[in-house]
Amino acid sequence: MSLDSLSEVLDPGLAIVVAACWVIGIILKGTPQIPDWTIVYVVTALAVVLAMALQGWTLHNALEGLVAGAMAIYGHQLFKQTREAVQSVSGKE
Repeated sequence: MSLDSLSEVLDPGLAIVVAACWVIGIILKGTPQIPDWTIVYVVTALAVVLAMALQGWTLHNALEGLVAGAMAIYGHQLFKQTREAVQSVSGKE
């Protein structure tokens, strides 16, 4: 998949939503009062609202927000799982 293909799926203007959701997810993870299982739902809902606030209140923009939230969650998990795999291989658990 090329970057051109990716821009067909997600408006490049929503990259800020992905970044904001990633940071908010990290903040929520460090908040003891927020159960881990709720973070995915909060980040996804926030992404939908932010995308619609930035782009307009349409179903298309809600779906783009959903994709932006999913990208933030996937990106975080990709980074986290890679870091854990490298640590376990090098014996630094």
